[in-house]
Amino acid sequence: QQLTLMMAIPPLLVLGSPGTLLLRATPHRGLGRVILRLALAGLRSRIARWALSPWIAMPLFLMSFYGFYLGGLADPILQTPGGHPLLEIAFLAAGVLFTIPILSNDPLPVRMTYPGRAMDLFAEAALHAFFGVFLMMSPTLFVETFAGPTTALGIDPLDDQWLAGALAWSYGEGPTVVMLLYVMHRWFRDDTARAAKADK
Repeated sequence: QQLTLMMAIPPLLVLGSPGTLLLRATPHRGLGRVILRLALAGLRSRIARWALSPWIAMPLFLMSFYGFYLGGLADPILQTPGGHPLLEIAFLAAGVLFTIPILSNDPLPVRMTYPGRAMDLFAEAALHAFFGVFLMMSPTLFVETFAGPTTALGIDPLDDQWLAGALAWSYGEGPTVVMLLYVMHRWFRDDTARAAKADK
């Protein structure tokens, strides 16, 4: 569930170009004019530039796993009322912030180069795989909250954690590979278009 929220859903949301859709579909009068002004102000703000910077989005994305699970934050959060939905929202938000600079066609305050996008994806894939292997090899549980329901189903919690690590390593890498192929295709297409324009 968390892998899907972080890895599979954000690319689908971002490739839909919601920002461009908002700017084109919102009326330029009445309430629509106010919405457009707020959207443009937010897009041009320092907060947007900061949040979409790869120096922020990438660590935030990785810390969603490393910080919550390896840092021992998952259990206290999951045991609070509403903790699980908040955790899911945090994973989705981190995934969207990571994906926007890499895939978005919307007008952004920060535009990454294609080599930068590819490097981000390579780094994410490696660190994601390391996290999965770490879970698979760990002799202890990282999240005690999941132990009770798992045991009630007759499943060894450590076996369940091993499976979670295997999914993080395998299923989690699939969307990253697809994103990388998409970025490489766009890079080739844009370079070809620039070369053709320069030859004219």
